[in-house]
Amino acid sequence: MNILTDPRQMRRVRILFMLTYMVSYITRINYGAVILEMVHDTGILASHLSLAVTGSFITYGIGQLVSGYFGDRIQPKKLVFLGLCVTVTMNFLIPFCPNYLWMTGVWCVNGMAQSLMWPPIVRLMASLYTEEEYKKTTVVVSWGSSCGTILIYLLSPVWIAVAGWRSVFIFAAVCGVIMAFVWKKACPEIEAENSAGAPRERIRTPDEADVPEPVRQPSIFKSPMLWMIMLAIVAQGALRDGVTTWMPTYIQQTFNLGNGISILTGVVLPIFSITCFQITNGIYKKMPDNPLLCTSMIYIAGTAAGVLLLLFTGVSPLASVFLMAVLTGAMHGVNLMLVCMLPAFFKKTGNVSTMSGVLNSATYVGSALSTYGIALISERAGWTVTIGVWVAIAAMGTVLCILSIPAWKKRFS
Repeated sequence: MNILTDPRQMRRVRILFMLTYMVSYITRINYGAVILEMVHDTGILASHLSLAVTGSFITYGIGQLVSGYFGDRIQPKKLVFLGLCVTVTMNFLIPFCPNYLWMTGVWCVNGMAQSLMWPPIVRLMASLYTEEEYKKTTVVVSWGSSCGTILIYLLSPVWIAVAGWRSVFIFAAVCGVIMAFVWKKACPEIEAENSAGAPRERIRTPDEADVPEPVRQPSIFKSPMLWMIMLAIVAQGALRDGVTTWMPTYIQQTFNLGNGISILTGVVLPIFSITCFQITNGIYKKMPDNPLLCTSMIYIAGTAAGVLLLLFTGVSPLASVFLMAVLTGAMHGVNLMLVCMLPAFFKKTGNVSTMSGVLNSATYVGSALSTYGIALISERAGWTVTIGVWVAIAAMGTVLCILSIPAWKKRFS
């Protein structure tokens, strides 16, 4: 299938991708959303229950590399459908797990299933839309993560009150079943790449036989710039998912609020993330050739929010929620730039899905480290030290992005 030109079809496919990404979040972050209630109901330590989230982040990150590779070689529609089917099964199984070790195993499989969705969706977007429409579509699809988060954090307290925390996973699984059927019917297919994932090489004519071929650029994976970008992505993943997962626990423990109210505070974070998507996209439109410059500005804002949170921690629940929302919102903006926008620069080499998988996997290295690490640090050293670690991570990400700006200009300008 060629690039979409019909505006109605472009909108339909854009909404389809957004809804699919939203359901992927519903079936992934629901565990973190109800972990506070799980601790209360089961008596299992938060650090033990968090192993499932940590394990799923690890398998998700590893799976991103696999999914990214095959996303350039296998029909991406099939990969996303497979991911939806497996994640539905894992969500149905969680309520029947007898202990946290079983939960960890099931949720690790869920992480692998979830990894089959994002890189193939990125390849679909890059293949079906023009460069300008790709940017617009990426922002809209990214809203799916925020909408899914809002839905889970709004409905989780209701489901918990009515039928317990296990019902949240059943609800997510039902959403996944519906989405799988819609995806199977509505998603377009795209033309297959060759086995290398790149356009086929043109056969040279006899007249061109003696003409030397152009010197190939060194692999991007040998570039220090890429590794600095990946470390900056690790940092944003640690802050985005770590703060999102443990903010309700911080609010409950610091201000002695009820579990339901503490979980509901999580709704604020995705609302801010949608705002940050729009702000980030607006900044990027003014500097489209160097996304690292835009990312640095967003990182600076997140670092400033972290510093204020450290200075005023424990003073006010409203102020704490607001500053955490700004911090995580900024990290969503960083993710939009480094994980969503950057892969499109590799479209000419046929490695959009591969680069998407590589960069997104770095996010979940940070997510895995922070989810377990925050539980451990907060239990042993308290929340002030934990927030201090957040500030240090944000500052590191800021420096890495600033250092990468000149290298990006040299390679892509």
